[in-house]
Amino acid sequence: MEIIVHTLAHAFADCLRMLPFLFAAFLLIEGLEHYSGKHTAKIMEKVGKAGPVAGAAAGCVPQCGFSVMAANLYAGGVISAGTLLAVFLATSDEAVLIILGNPDSAAVVGKLLAAKVVIAIAGGYAADLFFLKERPEEKKKAGILCEHCGCHDGHGRILLPALRHTFRLFMYLFLFTWILDFCVEIFGIQGLSRFLLGDTVFQPLIAALIGLIPNCAASVILTELYLEQAISFASVVAGLCTGAGAGLLVLFKVNQNRKENGKIMIMLYLTAVVAGLLLQFVN
Repeated sequence: MEIIVHTLAHAFADCLRMLPFLFAAFLLIEGLEHYSGKHTAKIMEKVGKAGPVAGAAAGCVPQCGFSVMAANLYAGGVISAGTLLAVFLATSDEAVLIILGNPDSAAVVGKLLAAKVVIAIAGGYAADLFFLKERPEEKKKAGILCEHCGCHDGHGRILLPALRHTFRLFMYLFLFTWILDFCVEIFGIQGLSRFLLGDTVFQPLIAALIGLIPNCAASVILTELYLEQAISFASVVAGLCTGAGAGLLVLFKVNQNRKENGKIMIMLYLTAVVAGLLLQFVN
């Protein structure tokens, strides 16, 4: 009981320190999303062969909105499979915000984003080579960036969605931080790392599987595991590359070609695993 109380208090204190930063970041993101979302969609429609580069840049924004938008645009034949995959690979959900909220680890953000952009561009162009057939001409209207999470229901176009996102992320953080703190207290960092196959080539494979969970909880889990040093940088990159948030769910919902969706998901996983393994050997 003493361990439970101690870890709850520790997790709450850690998450509370991050709260003002998270709210400020979500206010900025909501503002950019509200005033530039439609412009971004139009740009994505016109990028042509530079699609994977534009997709990688858009995916770097720390929220799942662009992966949802990209899934809609792809289903409507507006963007290529490579552009869609680049967005998915570059997306990190709230991972960047969580890392920035930990001053001791903030320096790793640039390294993480650089790695994911390179992987997203390479994976995107590889996907375009793989999906050589033309997409149908039928186009569908892309939904608003956060349409599928319900954060824009009701009034308050920026403030209330930012508050909802902040509260949701805080609760995720508190829950998973407490679970990890509890596991560390019981098993120790080394024990937790061994459970996740630390120091083996298999850890990026497991991390990439965790990333496929269609929810921002996956990025929270992976980021907290990395900050607790239970998984390597290569593994967190692999996991965050497959962590497309709600993008995959929306793709399977709006694109009727299930075989095509399956191929995209497999390419997403394989690209993330290969990238993770390469980073594992480089580091």
